[in-house]
Amino acid sequence: MAAHRGRLDVVATPIGNLADLSPRAREALAGADLVAAEDTRRTGLLLGSLGLSRPLVSLHEHNEEARIGRLLGAMQAGQVVALVSDAGTPLLSDPGFALVRAAAAAGIEVRPIPGVSAITAALSIAGLPTDRFAFEGFLPARAAERRRVLGQLATEARTLVWFEAPHRIAQTLADLLAVFGPQRRAVLTRELTKTYESTYRGTLAELAALARADADLARGELTLIVEGAARAADGDAQLLARALPLLLKDLPPARAAAIAAQLSGVPRAEAYRQALALGAGNP
Repeated sequence: MAAHRGRLDVVATPIGNLADLSPRAREALAGADLVAAEDTRRTGLLLGSLGLSRPLVSLHEHNEEARIGRLLGAMQAGQVVALVSDAGTPLLSDPGFALVRAAAAAGIEVRPIPGVSAITAALSIAGLPTDRFAFEGFLPARAAERRRVLGQLATEARTLVWFEAPHRIAQTLADLLAVFGPQRRAVLTRELTKTYESTYRGTLAELAALARADADLARGELTLIVEGAARAADGDAQLLARALPLLLKDLPPARAAAIAAQLSGVPRAEAYRQALALGAGNP
């Protein structure tokens, strides 16, 4: 008779308020033979607050590949492994992708135990379109690379979602203002579900100014949501976004914008604005 195979439970945990842990998630943690945690100390505190004690193994970005063999072996021997991150839903800018892929490839059942995510929590209160959105994780820390990535997203029509580090939020908003323009609407959430939960709404110009004036905005866990670009009434905005970076490699912004505008049919003033923004991100 074939050995009974175990299971991998991907368990969402609270992003702040412990009352957000579902009864099913608690049951999954209580029933796990082993809990694979991004930070065993933080997960140990969570388990302790629930009156639980389970064997823990660390699983983070620096050791995930090395841990897969041990965890697969446990599941193939019939054990249930619960995968958790420090907060929220695993794999969303958190470790676990390699383990989930390996478990699925090995024929092991992978079961979602859904719950809180800062992405969906922020989107639910943003008041920006949610029928189509793109989660972009964290923007690059280096200014030039960050502006290059933003330049590629300047014409994206979907609502855009990022996580951002507190010490970078003012500069990120300044870069968004430069690349996306001042009138794009945005929402910044801080410390969702926690004691000092705050939501800031406005245009990119308004939020960039607020970030310079309000030190509290640069504290805690941040999720930034920016509305997508309005679809151009004239011209091909996607063609403009592809052409400008190529032309700017060899031409000054004014010349690159003129050629890109001719190719795409987008007004020259808009092409020039985007060219200046992209050029400012070059080293």
